Amino acid sequence: MDQLKAIAERISALRVARHFGRVQAIRAGLISLQGLNRCASVGDRVMIRMPDRRIGGEIVGLTPHAAEVLAEGNHEGLSIGAEAELLFSPEIAPCDAWIGRIIDPLGEPLDDRPLPRGAVPRPFRCEAPPAVQRKRLGERLPTGMAVFDTLLPLVAGQRLGLFAGSGVGKSTLLSKLARGVRADVVVIAMIGERGRELREFVENTLGAQGMARSVIVAATSDRSPLIRRRCAWAAMAVAEYFRDQGKHVLLLADSITRFAEAHREIALAAGEPPSFRGFPPSVSNMVMALAERAGPGIEGSGDITAIFSVLVAASDMEEPIADILRGTLDGHVVLDRAIAERGRFPAVDVVKSVSRSLPDAALPEENRMIARARAALGAYAESELMIRAGLYSRGADPKLDEAVSLYPQLDDFVTLGSKDIAQSFKLLDQALRLPASRVSS
Repeated sequence: MDQLKAIAERISALRVARHFGRVQAIRAGLISLQGLNRCASVGDRVMIRMPDRRIGGEIVGLTPHAAEVLAEGNHEGLSIGAEAELLFSPEIAPCDAWIGRIIDPLGEPLDDRPLPRGAVPRPFRCEAPPAVQRKRLGERLPTGMAVFDTLLPLVAGQRLGLFAGSGVGKSTLLSKLARGVRADVVVIAMIGERGRELREFVENTLGAQGMARSVIVAATSDRSPLIRRRCAWAAMAVAEYFRDQGKHVLLLADSITRFAEAHREIALAAGEPPSFRGFPPSVSNMVMALAERAGPGIEGSGDITAIFSVLVAASDMEEPIADILRGTLDGHVVLDRAIAERGRFPAVDVVKSVSRSLPDAALPEENRMIARARAALGAYAESELMIRAGLYSRGADPKLDEAVSLYPQLDDFVTLGSKDIAQSFKLLDQALRLPASRVSS
């Protein structure tokens, strides 16, 4: 019945008239089309026919005489006069059968199996739910990792940023969250990832257990910036489909930095002036609009709990995209290269990380434990150089004495897994007990 409904929807969406244009000019990556500027809109897709193949494109600008198009692929061999068909605004039609599948940002399968379409197409870009109608953040979610169950809790509808450089365990941490966080559906956006990593992530890192409840939307690094940017929008649209069914969705987007970089390429090609570090002024609204679509839904719908990864070059937390997201999201987790280099994974720097679900997400006694652990880790971090240089003298500062005693246990605690939140706090309580040798002295 659902398939018949989907077929009926597709038939009803067929257009009586088709619109065609011709290539008028090709310059600096932009293609000018004549004949479509009166019926096309910015954001519409076109399909350009070449002698040996076809290439898609997106309209990024309009003039009284032409439509300016950025190609979705290599347009080498394209000539003046080539025919182009207007496809109008693109849509995606997810359905329940997409769970366990890998798709591209246009809703086409990447796993060589037929992919059914949903009955109701959805736009790639839409407004966030009305602010006054959205629910509050929901209940605390078990993650399977003690540090995220206690010091950096994740709650339903929260939007968390994962800030990391390359090679510090970001993908491994995301896969653990994909397997461990309680959710009905997991939607994973792989934006600009290396092509060889897709199969490795699916089969080894994510595994059959994680894939069984996941939808992966992938655009590898060799795809055009149009496709890479659309990857984030497609994943969000899929997440919104399941949210509107009343389900709790975990959205993992890796990475928002590549989403912003793709937008930068498109905006600069369309003539938007560069701003700070080459990013155009529109990138701020583009990133924040994407983030706002995640979070709690309206009453009667589900929630989208989102984790957005951000690549920070040289651990620079003040770079534009990191700064935009840090002020937009409900918390941030920092992965530190120095921690990873000494072999501790996940390489979470608890002192620099924060979850804005606290203190509401924890009980009073739990908050006291969290505050004590963070205070000890913070005190140790402030004096670490002095301690390692041998300048620390026990007895001069009782708080620092406690921090030095507790640090090895708290550092080990960050690596621990757990079966539920209660067990995580038991492990934290054990880590906060002073060693007997320190108590007696």
